Amino acid sequence: MKKFVSLLIVLALALSVCSVSLADESVADVIAQAQTMTNEELYKKAIEESNGKVLYGIGNSSRGKSAGASFIEMLKGIDPNYTGTIDWSQPKNNSIFTALNADIKGAKHVYSMTLIQDGNQIQSKMLDTGNLLNFVPKEWAEAEGLAKEGNENPLALQTLNKVFMFNNLGDTKINNCWDFVKEGVAPLYMGVNSELVGKNFLYMLTNEKYANYMKNAFDALSDEDKAYFQPTVDDMAAEAEALGLEAENAKYSLAWIYLWCLQYNEQTDDGPICNTLVNTSAAGQSGLLVYSKLRSVEETNEASVNNITVAAYQDDYTGIGGYAYKHYLMIPKTSPLPWTACAFIAYMVTTQEGFAAWGKDMGGYSANPACMQDHSKDGYVDGEDKFPAKNDRGYEWWISEDGGALVVEDPAYCASVAFDLGDWIDMIIGTK
Repeated sequence: MKKFVSLLIVLALALSVCSVSLADESVADVIAQAQTMTNEELYKKAIEESNGKVLYGIGNSSRGKSAGASFIEMLKGIDPNYTGTIDWSQPKNNSIFTALNADIKGAKHVYSMTLIQDGNQIQSKMLDTGNLLNFVPKEWAEAEGLAKEGNENPLALQTLNKVFMFNNLGDTKINNCWDFVKEGVAPLYMGVNSELVGKNFLYMLTNEKYANYMKNAFDALSDEDKAYFQPTVDDMAAEAEALGLEAENAKYSLAWIYLWCLQYNEQTDDGPICNTLVNTSAAGQSGLLVYSKLRSVEETNEASVNNITVAAYQDDYTGIGGYAYKHYLMIPKTSPLPWTACAFIAYMVTTQEGFAAWGKDMGGYSANPACMQDHSKDGYVDGEDKFPAKNDRGYEWWISEDGGALVVEDPAYCASVAFDLGDWIDMIIGTK
């Protein structure tokens, strides 16, 4: 009897494993087929699959809700009898990974797709494990002028930039990224452990490309400033070796990271940082924040966009102008509605209507030019350039070394250095 019961248990487990495996293969197979199909074909598949059903999406951006509503209306335009809906949720920044993993590993699966940030955790927790699958729409891959590099695997919905700014009232001059870590300077910044994309920024600084940026900016400093920073740079040579960093100029990046972590003034959110910087009482104050926050500044006698300078917009500025992170679109391996998820993703990354929720503001860039809106004159009022800081110079300018020289997130690199470098950064912050 015991042997019989044991046999039943083994068989049950085998069937369970088999069913999971088949489910995984099914979603992967849908994605493989979907990548060969036009948007029109995907939309028809979505209508067939999700009519009368709810697609549950989860993301780091609340704008998925408005994009979802637009997508549903588009499907209804194809088939007036379509009654599917999208339910969109936005958990707190770091809890999205917990929610997705619990859903994927649970007995009942809810989420069909996700819009997710934090390249380090995406790589280590989702890509390396196979928990999230990548889908590249055919019409996206074939789009004219597409910026594929860094946006294809995982598929990026948008690139967002956080840029250095400073209040230009008073005598403060900032024309080099090393100026933000001079003695006594305390830039406003969200804590690296409250928004982990900020930690990825520091990880990426040690990448060879950006370590070279930091060395070049150091070389452009005055002799006096070089003399101030040089002892810290020298101290970091041994740290770079101990951390296993391969970039020749990693010590320059580590020196900047070390001083930045010791000196930044931790804030809870980019909104309050922006409100502080534009105020007349903040003369000389600096910060690193989401560029698009300038769009919501209410002009008063005490506050104005004209009270700040975007550091990289200065003709004589040298070094990094900030960093860029991405929102990625992915599909859980257990997606209940994979065809609809693929169609929704294709809609967001190939059409201006699908990207409109994000494209309406400066500082958010699609890799697909067909989706983008022009924000180069957002500072114009009645044909007059009244707020130059709001005139977005565009994605290509911002990522160029000759332009904004943004430090761009690479999930694979972040994951490769996060274990040791993350602890090193936390140790520095712990000494503040």
